[in-house]
Amino acid sequence: MANKIKDPGFGYKATQNAKNIINKDGSSNVVHVNKKRNLDDLYSFFIDISWFKFFFLILLSYTLLNVLFGLVYTLIGIEEITKSTGNVFSDFLNGFFFSAQTLTTVGYGGIAPHGVTSNLIAAFEAMIGLLSFSFITGLLYGRFSKPKSAIKFSDHIILRDFKDKRAIMFRLMNSRKTVMIAPKISVTLSISDKETSEKKYYDLGLERASIMYLPTVWTIVHEIDEKSPLYNFTNKEIAALNAELFMLLQYHEESFAQNVYQIYSYSFNDLEVDVKFTSSYKFDEEGYTVLDHDRLSEVERM
Repeated sequence: MANKIKDPGFGYKATQNAKNIINKDGSSNVVHVNKKRNLDDLYSFFIDISWFKFFFLILLSYTLLNVLFGLVYTLIGIEEITKSTGNVFSDFLNGFFFSAQTLTTVGYGGIAPHGVTSNLIAAFEAMIGLLSFSFITGLLYGRFSKPKSAIKFSDHIILRDFKDKRAIMFRLMNSRKTVMIAPKISVTLSISDKETSEKKYYDLGLERASIMYLPTVWTIVHEIDEKSPLYNFTNKEIAALNAELFMLLQYHEESFAQNVYQIYSYSFNDLEVDVKFTSSYKFDEEGYTVLDHDRLSEVERM
């Protein structure tokens, strides 16, 4: 009998055009509204965004700060730091570049504050610069030190004959050269009823839910036997199901010397029937195992 479980946190309701709750990269696809924001979220935001957005926001903040202080130096009188050129824009540029020297504590010496007001502003800006670069240094360390998995999943799940029965399978591999130590995986099946739009959840039994280590490719296999929630469905009916697979993979990552986790999901729209995965590795002339990452999702007809 199938092992039906309670809602694991995805909700019982379903709709025909519902998008996957989990994105392909393992991130959540849930839209939050009326969520209160606080400064504690700022660190998580900068840790989780892409490298491009990270450096773009740093460059943008750096430029805006220098523009702001450049305007301040211009408004209090550029004579407080250097001789006026008689041109407002040129004076602003002098204030902008002096701000950059102060913010980064470089201080070339060509321009220096002379009055009390400009010295107070420069001292305040230098403090902001020290705090800002300390914050950025902490963020850089946090981004590099945060444990991250590098798991590649096959593009599709497959349904095929297997050991006088049928089975649903998918494959995964480590995109790094490190060996996955003691990987474990759990898989949950979600089936949406077409009439009531209610979701039902099942723990899927796996041929092997854990292994000692993984240097190459791991094929995850769910045999469709009497205990499977898919046992009474034909292949055609399984392919037509409004269903999803949710999986949680954990293993010890040598690069970070700690356990890492990866969440992933498949829609049954990704299901291919009566195909099998081709071998993604071979042996070279010297006997070394050669793993081809481009062949992870490669299938052939049975």
